[in-house]
Amino acid sequence: MLKAALLILQSALTRKLSAFVSLVDDDLETLARFHQRRRTFMPGHELVHEGEKRQSAFVLAEGWACSFKILPDGERQIVDFQIPGDFLGLRSILFRTSDHSVQAITRIEASEVLSSDLLNAFADAPRLATAVLWAASRDEAMVVERLCSLGRRSAEERMAHFLLELGARLNILGIGDLTDFACPLTQYHLGDALGLTAVHVNRVLRRLREDNLLTMRNGQVTILDLERLKGLAGFDANYLDQDGPLLR
Repeated sequence: MLKAALLILQSALTRKLSAFVSLVDDDLETLARFHQRRRTFMPGHELVHEGEKRQSAFVLAEGWACSFKILPDGERQIVDFQIPGDFLGLRSILFRTSDHSVQAITRIEASEVLSSDLLNAFADAPRLATAVLWAASRDEAMVVERLCSLGRRSAEERMAHFLLELGARLNILGIGDLTDFACPLTQYHLGDALGLTAVHVNRVLRRLREDNLLTMRNGQVTILDLERLKGLAGFDANYLDQDGPLLR
């Protein structure tokens, strides 16, 4: 079990949760159980289906995914993008019926988590349960910011805020930094998340590039002027709560 704990020390989920809670050996051993059923999914595969009951959740280890809802007219609204360390479909096992779908954007590696895995972990490791609650609360805070973007921010402000948030999320995992990171999202993904058409997304990115604020080329985002971009977006990273563990 100690060997498993040492291996899990390097997992994206551990790095993410450690931002809030300093995990001890018992927590690491419990986390190791989440990685017993690891599977590979190809781009486009739907791991979680809206409306289905008793589905599993997953922990994303490698790759990118998105959670979304399909509206009655067939339009898609992407709710969020998941990166390594994120849960996929957590509400699917807590709500009994999934209220959204989850799809792989790239080839992904994900570990299946059953409701019994989660509930047993909460019983065995209360500190870990606190960390998972923090992670869910941070996800909710990101959705609140997305609602503000869709309701009140201009297209340029939405894009700037989203990419700044994404850089901050990747930075804490050590798979990107605040100003330069890989991003496999297409203009259609960005449009479905930010309430824009793909054509509008292209125009927005061009304007941000012409203003020497950022570039997005060949799956790579480079922020050219971090402070000016933050000013444009009104970006304050406090809602991401990444200043170090509160529970030690």
